[in-house]
Amino acid sequence: MPERFRVTMAQANPTMGDLKGNASKAKAAWDEGKAAGADLVALPEMFITGYNAQDLILKPAFHLAAMAEIEALAADCADGPALAIGGPLAEDGALYNAYFVCRGGKVVHRQRKHHLPNYTVFDEERLFDHGALGGPYDVGGVRVGSPICEDAWFEDVSETLEESGAEILVVPNGSPYYRDKFDRRMNHMVARVVETGLPLVYLNMVGGQDDQVFDGGSFVLNPGGELAVQLPVFDEMTVHVDFERTPDGWRAKHGEKAVLPAGEEQDYRVCVEALRDYMGKTGFKKVLLGLSGGIDSALVATIAVDALGAENVRCVMLPSEYTSQGSLDDAKDIAERLGVRYDFVPIAEGRAAITNTLAPLFEDTEPGLTEENIQSRLRGLLLMAMSNKFGEMVLTTGNKSEVAVGYATIYGDMAGGYNPIKDMYKIRVFETSRWRNAVHRDWMMGAPGEVIPVSIIDKPPSAELRPDQKDEDSLPPYEILDAILYMLVDEEKSVADCVAAGFDRDTVKRVEHLIYISEYKRFQSAPGARLSKKAFWLDRRYPIVNRFRDDSVG
Repeated sequence: MPERFRVTMAQANPTMGDLKGNASKAKAAWDEGKAAGADLVALPEMFITGYNAQDLILKPAFHLAAMAEIEALAADCADGPALAIGGPLAEDGALYNAYFVCRGGKVVHRQRKHHLPNYTVFDEERLFDHGALGGPYDVGGVRVGSPICEDAWFEDVSETLEESGAEILVVPNGSPYYRDKFDRRMNHMVARVVETGLPLVYLNMVGGQDDQVFDGGSFVLNPGGELAVQLPVFDEMTVHVDFERTPDGWRAKHGEKAVLPAGEEQDYRVCVEALRDYMGKTGFKKVLLGLSGGIDSALVATIAVDALGAENVRCVMLPSEYTSQGSLDDAKDIAERLGVRYDFVPIAEGRAAITNTLAPLFEDTEPGLTEENIQSRLRGLLLMAMSNKFGEMVLTTGNKSEVAVGYATIYGDMAGGYNPIKDMYKIRVFETSRWRNAVHRDWMMGAPGEVIPVSIIDKPPSAELRPDQKDEDSLPPYEILDAILYMLVDEEKSVADCVAAGFDRDTVKRVEHLIYISEYKRFQSAPGARLSKKAFWLDRRYPIVNRFRDDSVG
């Protein structure tokens, strides 16, 4: 009967669909584990494919190739520790989210996920079949149970494993970030160790996938909920954890206990990691964006530099006659502070040509929003032309407040490939900009210090599409707008709830109307980093054609 048991935790970053590349990462982790004398090397949920594969996982050619890659990986890892890795399992006409245990050159155990999440970004009910409750697997005389991600959020799977002889729980996860999610994970896992009396290894992946970022933060708990190991968030790493047999069962020896940053820092890190991985995994090397002299584009430019390095970021000022001297000065100032390439491309000549072309059709009409939006669409055209010419992906810069109420021009400032602040409300944009000026971390590629000029943070927001324009000419003050949006969007509150909270009913109804009529814009918007449980895309899916309006009065 073994007295010691070593688990190698691979908090790793897969790339969606890169089966061979993901297998290579798994093999590298296994090599590290073998060199360290590990008994078991564990990889996260669905690691061989990447997660969340959505409908790609239903494609037979894909899931069969993934299974074949796991079989080949098992053969490559024959002489050494057991290897546990997540992937799809197709058998008897069913498809499972599974965890494969490889030993001696073969797959010796297949754990099938029982509880399938079907909320926020998850659609596993339509993708997978429910696996039956199963038992533990043997690794060198130690019985290990592996509830897969959601299975550990409920008591039945872990209890079944404990009742059938499990001595240690190893929980593989593909758990994406939203603010304060770590506390929920920890609470659920503490409940499992209290219920079963078993130590638990919580293993989460890291890295970006489309809008989602997997934040790692893997940890090990001893019975009673004692924290033995805490890995950092977001960092890819391989760590060895030793367990010792005691009269009361297995206990993990204490190891690294990383201090986790506050939510404000984690949000910003998500924006950086999401962009960095989106670029790296799609093959883009450089980005460009319109730099208006306003706070949103300033923060996006800073995120881009922190993610990719200043040499890979191009900022373009595209002024019209309504662009203030202050905006011209601020845009040039931040470009210099960030060290990026700065191009100055006035749009007056192009706008005049478009205006002249449309003049016969627009004769006897009053200038207004149409003419304002021509400026935005011309800027989008010019940025996309530069993107095509130089192979640089355009970043859009609309914050969640603007995205929610449609305060953006489709085919104009919404044109682009990715939006790092899509899920960040305007007030938080200001807060995050101040935070970045005060804080610098080693994962940031940009310079420390006050990279965003205070003049940009302090001035009233404006689209500058007409003389003396301010955002508050068209929208409620952002303090009010963001609070109403948070209730209507993030909390799904009613109009009556908002009024009861002290907001003017007419203002709430106007905001509600803007949210609904802007759905078609969001449907065509660029993806962006997910920071909340109600990000626009998979978290919140509304019809475009929709006449419902909430007439509740409380």
